[in-house]
Amino acid sequence: MSQGRINRLKQKLIEKGLDAVLVNKPENQYYLTGFDGEGFLAITTQRSILFTDFRYVEQAKKEAPELEVIELETTIPPYKKCADELKSMGLNKIAVESHYLTVKSYNELKSFLDGIEIVSTENIIEELRTTKDETELELIKKAQEITDKAFLHILDYIRPGVTEKDLALEIEYFVKKNGADGLAFETIVVSGPRSSLPHGKPTFRKLQAGDFITIDFGAKFNHYCSDMTRTVFLGKPDKEKEKIYNIVLEAQKRALDYIKAGVSGKDVDREARDFIEKMGFGENFGHALGHGVGLEIHEAPRLSKKGDNNLMPGMVVTVEPGIYIEDYGGVRIEDLVVVTEEGHINLTKSSKDLICL
Repeated sequence: MSQGRINRLKQKLIEKGLDAVLVNKPENQYYLTGFDGEGFLAITTQRSILFTDFRYVEQAKKEAPELEVIELETTIPPYKKCADELKSMGLNKIAVESHYLTVKSYNELKSFLDGIEIVSTENIIEELRTTKDETELELIKKAQEITDKAFLHILDYIRPGVTEKDLALEIEYFVKKNGADGLAFETIVVSGPRSSLPHGKPTFRKLQAGDFITIDFGAKFNHYCSDMTRTVFLGKPDKEKEKIYNIVLEAQKRALDYIKAGVSGKDVDREARDFIEKMGFGENFGHALGHGVGLEIHEAPRLSKKGDNNLMPGMVVTVEPGIYIEDYGGVRIEDLVVVTEEGHINLTKSSKDLICL
């Protein structure tokens, strides 16, 4: 599996006129090699080298047997060892992950690579990652299955007097106990007036009758993430809150119905946004409609006003419209879907009916 991905990257290097790329970002390193220890890669058109220290050499040989493994020495700066190897190959032009590499690391590398041109490249590997293969899709599906189970589990804990932090901690415990590596990101639990905070952190606020409760969380399974949001009600909602919930639900349905291979991210975003604006809440939906999910919780493609990218089969994206009214409350509903030629496969199985507890 890893060799096929590396070969695709090597082809990209040839197309871009590059001799090599240094890979420092852990998610990209894992995607290409299956190795999740510390180190960095040098992928040239001819060789694939993993530089790591003594602590990870054995692991590297087992997890990435197709790569050359070069052990870094404590007495020699890591990038000098790498630079000496690259210079010995007579390379002229190498790329670095400018969106990830620190200025300090870049300057250190540059000082050792005299005579070799260093160019910045962004997302050269992330572009390969946007379309998931069957193995990746199965891992994301498994992560989402755990997430759906956790949501069903947490409904039994929602009652007056329980705090937002209580719910967040119970979710974390449940996903880990049920096979996940851990959380895909820090769980968002916001209730009552605080539900107007799209990315609010859980606090010791106690749930009260009449609260909207928005829960946004995901599990990570074998490095791959899931992501979902549900908003539930504690008690019986008044007509205005029920109206807001149904507007968000209808906006999401319109976006989901529009998704298929070939449409752009901004057009999917527009389907939901136009409806929310038509219903008078345009100013209350200030974030993008969705984002890609995979090894990272936020990755390409984007479903947003600026999402010029066309969706392709195998892309995994969230669809998460919301309405947020300051000091009043908010609603977000989020599903995780796989793009197909004719539409999508929804991986999120949790109910979207307004749940009143």
